[in-house]
Amino acid sequence: MPYSTQFGDHFYCQTDGRLECGHVFLSGNGLPERWPKEGIFRIGELGFGTGLNACETWRQWQLEARGDAQLHMTSFELYPMAAADIDKALSHWPEIDRERQALVAAWPEEPGGMIDLVLSQTMRLTVICGKAEQTVPKADLAFDAWYLDGFAPSRNPEMWSLELMRAVNDKTKEGGSFATYAAAGFVRRNLQAAGFIVERRPGFAGKREMLCGLKPSLTA
Repeated sequence: MPYSTQFGDHFYCQTDGRLECGHVFLSGNGLPERWPKEGIFRIGELGFGTGLNACETWRQWQLEARGDAQLHMTSFELYPMAAADIDKALSHWPEIDRERQALVAAWPEEPGGMIDLVLSQTMRLTVICGKAEQTVPKADLAFDAWYLDGFAPSRNPEMWSLELMRAVNDKTKEGGSFATYAAAGFVRRNLQAAGFIVERRPGFAGKREMLCGLKPSLTA
């Protein structure tokens, strides 16, 4: 169970991080039902961590034939981990062995800057290293869905600030979505103030609540 000494928090829930990814981030964003049969589906993520969400999302993406569609995940990460640490953390889940091995093999020896990996014909992963409040506004993409997976709001409040939530909303397509395990009142209020319609849902593994929602489409 990897633990961040910078933020005094675990990288994912201690019950089962892979299943948490499915409950919170995939289901919270209406995936895989929203995945297309053509074109590029873009997911933004705050906090790459061990790459668990990327590997589990990629695993589920491959469960059905998607025609010519491609998945592009872009994560914003302040402290990129070494390949050996990623490998050790993800080896806990045999279900994502293939994805873990591909990620670790492509991961740079000294991660930093912008890491851009073409992991398969239909999966591209970009990790942008640095402070999210600086890197998200500079992103030149609009995302269909967001995984808001920073460390706990009580440990890392900057990752849940109104300024950053506004940047996330600005980089979200109309009708696009977000999901997060977090349910703190100030996080919900910041997401609403940023322009999202926010919904509360039951959290994972007995956690009372999580948040998800949509960026409204403009009406004519």
